[in-house]
Amino acid sequence: MVGITSFGAYVPFLRLDRSAMGKGGKGEKSMANFDEDSITMAVAAVMDCLDGVDRDAVDGLFFASTTSPYREKEAATTVAVSADFRKDILTADFANSLRSGTNALRAAADAVSAGSAGQVMVAASDIRLGAPGSVFEQSFGDGAGALLMGGEDVVAVLEASYSVSQEILDTWRIDGSPFTRAWEARFTGGQGYQTSMWGAISGVLKKTGLKAEDFAKVVLYTPDARSSMRLAAGLGFDPKSQLQDPLFGVMGDTGSAYAIMMLVAALEESKSGDNILLASYGNGADAFVFKVTDKIKEMTSSRGGMKRNLASKDVIDDYSRYLSYRSILPGTADIYPIPFGSTSAPAMFREVDKNFRFHGVKCDHCGTPQFPPQRVCAKCHTKDQFQPVRFSDKRGKVFTYSMDAFASPFDSPAVIAVIDFDGGGRMESYMTDRTVKDVKIGMEVEMTFRKLFEREGIINYFWKSMPVRFSSEG
Repeated sequence: MVGITSFGAYVPFLRLDRSAMGKGGKGEKSMANFDEDSITMAVAAVMDCLDGVDRDAVDGLFFASTTSPYREKEAATTVAVSADFRKDILTADFANSLRSGTNALRAAADAVSAGSAGQVMVAASDIRLGAPGSVFEQSFGDGAGALLMGGEDVVAVLEASYSVSQEILDTWRIDGSPFTRAWEARFTGGQGYQTSMWGAISGVLKKTGLKAEDFAKVVLYTPDARSSMRLAAGLGFDPKSQLQDPLFGVMGDTGSAYAIMMLVAALEESKSGDNILLASYGNGADAFVFKVTDKIKEMTSSRGGMKRNLASKDVIDDYSRYLSYRSILPGTADIYPIPFGSTSAPAMFREVDKNFRFHGVKCDHCGTPQFPPQRVCAKCHTKDQFQPVRFSDKRGKVFTYSMDAFASPFDSPAVIAVIDFDGGGRMESYMTDRTVKDVKIGMEVEMTFRKLFEREGIINYFWKSMPVRFSSEG
């Protein structure tokens, strides 16, 4: 019995008011911060999915995205090490297609079914760009979703899947161009989306013998709010009662992550015995049928998921800020010197456990946790007697902080906080996703994996602090 054993999601804290982009825009779109990319958002979704999960039992991680930060370098390894998975796991990138998220899902299910892996994490994440003034600029949103596929303690059993492939130039992006392009909507919608999705969904329904009325929820990738309603109605589903809310007014189309995120939203509201249909699109379509089990009741309430991520937000109406964050407008970063030396690949390699896994140490003699790792205990002065300890999933409180109005062109004033971790340990960190007026001594924070800076074609990642988004009580 193969299926989903855990699920998680990430929606950025920032949202852009669509009216700021003109053209009568309504609602808001999710907007990645200046220090986020597809990798950092995937890490956040994976960390959410790992709530209550033994990460040492994960045997693989598949990363799916059309906007991986590197054109040649595996992103899945970065996500896996930042989630502090074992070193002997299978990692793979799925790219270049809106279907890459569900392609990775099917590959993960096949790996578990074949016995080559016990559990495989699927993380889909995208930050797609539409040209300024385009429909895509209004409709695209940023986000990530994660599903853990396994064969035991399954929350939703994968009953069947069906795929179709179609060669069509409808939506694309060439190498070197930041903007997604599309052909005329009647052609892309009729000959592309409707045809492929109809074929995949009809195929999986025939394969299972299920009818439209047998499903509690239908989760469809859609390029806009109307296309999925038309498709669902044509296939005999009731768009009002069965179709998952596309969330276009509060988030937008998150690309390869969209179908996964919508499935997470559906699972959050599902109950034992529900049948869920999932279908995604991109040069063809993938369709899946899941059956929810009693294990859905055991999903811990401390995870973020879709509902809580969407509720936690800061809506801005500064269009120029959005353009600067996405490097569409020439930013002010070039006039600020980067306060770091040259990037060193050997140094980054040596510091992987500290910078990516976010490992500190715990003294064997007195039990004091410490970050960064060191040879001499700060409390009892014992030398070279430590065990590694992970700090990425620890919360803490602000001991003291300062603000710098000149350090960052994107995040002024920059907040530099000294954090005391729960259980012990102290570090100095940049604070992100914060409202300046709310920063205070004693405020609760958690850690988030972010871009620190980019230099010489190398993206430097590290962990920052941010105000706690979700309480542990649910």
